[in-house]
Amino acid sequence: MSAGHSHDHGHSHTPAQFNRAFAIGIALNIAFVAVEGYYGWKINSLALLADAGHNLSDVAGLVLAWGGALAGKLQPDARHTYGFKRASILAAFLNALLLLVAMGSLGWEAVGRLQSPEPTQGWTIMGVAGVGIVINTATALMFMGGRKDDLNIRGAFLHMAADALVSLGVVIGGALYLWQGWGWIDPVMSLAIAVVIVVGTWDLFRQSLHLLFDGVPAGVDLSAVRGVLMTLPGVTDVHDLHVWAMGTSDYALTAHLVLSDQTVDASAVLRAGEHELHEHFEIRHVTLQLESPGYAQHCALRPGQGCA
Repeated sequence: MSAGHSHDHGHSHTPAQFNRAFAIGIALNIAFVAVEGYYGWKINSLALLADAGHNLSDVAGLVLAWGGALAGKLQPDARHTYGFKRASILAAFLNALLLLVAMGSLGWEAVGRLQSPEPTQGWTIMGVAGVGIVINTATALMFMGGRKDDLNIRGAFLHMAADALVSLGVVIGGALYLWQGWGWIDPVMSLAIAVVIVVGTWDLFRQSLHLLFDGVPAGVDLSAVRGVLMTLPGVTDVHDLHVWAMGTSDYALTAHLVLSDQTVDASAVLRAGEHELHEHFEIRHVTLQLESPGYAQHCALRPGQGCA
């Protein structure tokens, strides 16, 4: 006996209010980049120019994240049967890659500046960076609600939270320059900024790359999923089990379940399977193939038959 079932609740963790957050965040950061870049150039502050460059990369990152979220809501068609949900994973990956490249460039420039420190204006640095703390904190707060459920939204949140921290570092650097007159503090703060952001971004980069290659999502324990499926009524074995992310907040599963005999209620197994996978693992797109012991012995996807 063989049966298949697929169910998708059409769930999304990126509700409409994030559209407003993206629009406001992009507008605020474009304006701030212009102000910070101007003053950084005017007073020859690498820390301000670095922060402006980073904020510019964050504008691109927010645009990517927003585009990924919107693309993920496009309806499937005959050529794209899963729709474009994976765009959110790609956006998170590109977001992380963009940040890592930007910070590598910043670090290189800061090392060069350390060899020949130049004077700057501490009060201007502190004033401009202080505005950055307010803008970046406000933008980060708008994404805080979705950071745990969606990797793409988490990327946007991390960018803005990191920016607030960076701006705070720039303020501290400006204060130290005024207090001690250390010409090297500006490039040192720039290096510190780069290190903090690389550390914070690395996990986003690693997770998004993992999901791009259909890795099991971080919040899902495959052995635990197998254990839950084995507890379903009448199920004696599970094979060809796969769990992957269709998007940054949508997980899918396929599995072959071997039933004890033909008297098992197939509909009850499917209903129980969907419920348990939803409740325990937030897996909403479930496809289960039910097999009799006789069929399972010859299933091409069974271990030992040419597939794991």
